[in-house]
Amino acid sequence: MELVKRFNKNKITSLIIAGVIIMPLTACQDNDDESAFTLQLLHLADMDGSNATALANAGNLASNVLSLTAQYPENTLFLSSGDNYIQGSRYEAAADESMANVSGIGVPGVGRADIAILNAMGLQASAVGNHDLDGGIAEFISIINSATATGSYYNDYPGAQFPYLSSNMVFSNDSNSAPLVVSSGQYANTIPNSLTSSTIIVVNGEHIGIVGATTPTNDDITSTDDATVLPENDSTTELAAIIQTEVDALTATGINKVILLAHMQNIKFEKQLAGLLNDVDIIVAGGSNTLLADENDRLWDGDSAADTYPLMYKSADGNNDVAIVNVDGDYKYLGRLVVGFNEEGDLLASTINPTESGTYISDDDMVANLNGSDNDDVDAIVSAVNDVVLAAESNILGHSSVYLNGIKSQVRSEETNLGNLTADANLWYAKQVDSNVVISLKNGGGIRAAIGYSEIPAGSTSASDVQYYPTQAYPAANKLSGDISQYDLQSALAFNNALSIVDVTATELQTLIEHSVSEIDPDDASGYGGGKFPQIAGMQFEFDATLSAGSRVQTLAVDTDGDGSYDDTVISNGSLQGDSSRTFKMVTLSYLVEGGDSYPFTCTMVDSQCSNATYLEDNMNGSDPGLANFASEGTEQDAFAEYLATNYPDADTPYTISDTIADSTATDERIVRQDSL
Repeated sequence: MELVKRFNKNKITSLIIAGVIIMPLTACQDNDDESAFTLQLLHLADMDGSNATALANAGNLASNVLSLTAQYPENTLFLSSGDNYIQGSRYEAAADESMANVSGIGVPGVGRADIAILNAMGLQASAVGNHDLDGGIAEFISIINSATATGSYYNDYPGAQFPYLSSNMVFSNDSNSAPLVVSSGQYANTIPNSLTSSTIIVVNGEHIGIVGATTPTNDDITSTDDATVLPENDSTTELAAIIQTEVDALTATGINKVILLAHMQNIKFEKQLAGLLNDVDIIVAGGSNTLLADENDRLWDGDSAADTYPLMYKSADGNNDVAIVNVDGDYKYLGRLVVGFNEEGDLLASTINPTESGTYISDDDMVANLNGSDNDDVDAIVSAVNDVVLAAESNILGHSSVYLNGIKSQVRSEETNLGNLTADANLWYAKQVDSNVVISLKNGGGIRAAIGYSEIPAGSTSASDVQYYPTQAYPAANKLSGDISQYDLQSALAFNNALSIVDVTATELQTLIEHSVSEIDPDDASGYGGGKFPQIAGMQFEFDATLSAGSRVQTLAVDTDGDGSYDDTVISNGSLQGDSSRTFKMVTLSYLVEGGDSYPFTCTMVDSQCSNATYLEDNMNGSDPGLANFASEGTEQDAFAEYLATNYPDADTPYTISDTIADSTATDERIVRQDSL
């Protein structure tokens, strides 16, 4: 079903809602006379995609926060459901010495500009997102904790002026985070730079409880070090019991309004939690970049709503309404829920007016419609980061005449041209060290942004009309359209994982590829396969998602001589072929070798490394081509940069293979899903 409507209000010009909208309860537009208290909740999450997009949108979103807060100056709450930053160029830019002169930073350090931006916007609390932890617990603490100026620095870094919340992560078990852990249920404005399960924020005399929850898969998808993630079995029911304990502790003090900041990575889990909890009024989802919007909301070209805003459910006992809200990330949208509560603290669904509540786009027109003013502190931070990033945009490393597809839902569900290109680069790079390497495997979750841009032609209101293009020119950096810069690489491969070479048997290869497609739900039209979904080179396979996980791969062949012939059949008709103990040299990410995304590599850890893997960072031995030097040798950013500079350096020799999303005539050849044929 496709609904297409056009409006002329401040929030709206056009919206497409694709897919069937299913809601247990629909919010009405009429005001409710029983409302005793009105809350304006402003919310955001998932600033973990394109650095360029986030930096471009931060100023306008900050202006919209000011404008909307002014409409409810005493009744506004501003929260995040996590993933407030991600490793990459803007993350690294905060460590540049120039940040010592930027108000709100003072002491340079990775990630600190992102926290300074949120501080300047007035964020009051945040859930812990998985990407907040990607640098490890010690680095996470260096970002959210304050730092005293020493040496040549003159201004202290204040750290996060809000608490980070997670009821199911035990940070007291890690020596780095333990000093920041405080008891739950304290007032948020009294516990900056802290980690806790819940907090209280007073809004116009009303005490509102805020509880945090983090995906139980954090042990697999990020760096938790000695912090404990609960429940150990990833049970949503058990997670709900943990959350309920925190909710009950708040309501026992007389609090009758509770908001859950839930960073679950897939909104289906927030939906499940809604029906498993009591006394939770609002759930702010996070981690999935799910764009909820109502028919009054104007969206960025190429975007379409996954469902309506808000989603309404019933609590576990069936007595109360629960609103679920979420918006897409990178400061593209600000979520706004204006809702009434009765004297007992029950959320009144009938008070939610879609002409007021919904998704607010962070563009110039919205700022003008809201009569917005600049947030000078945010603009100054963004400007300083942009100055550093500009240098990265000026470093041109390659050229593509086509859009390189790094869209999250695509790289985690199917082969893409950017996935192929980076997997090819890793294979080529590893061959510089060992010519016997024949296959390359990486996880789609490690690709964080596309290289290029998309837009809907003027006058179109259909998402099917979206057009995809190579990178835009950046005249200030002497960057031409199609040029691929250091910035593009750092945005797309934000984690900059180290590369490793391992020997895998035919049996192990079958197990690895089965694992890579094990998360795909055959009933999910999006085909979403999670961050473990593979991008590959030197091999091809076909799988059937309707079969049981662990027995889905039907064919698998390896190109042992590099001529594209795929001459070694490993699996045929679902069965292993030939000598199961024969081995193949594979290049992959050190993150995966060491068990990231639960990949079942054989790994014996010795001195923090797998003893059976060759880490390229330590073993290049002069084999690096030396055409790029911004990233460490042996890392995937360096491999990609060296590969582009060697094979696709400029507009005369561009990369030209279109992705299926941009070219209907293109077909996937390395990864074929049989049940979608």
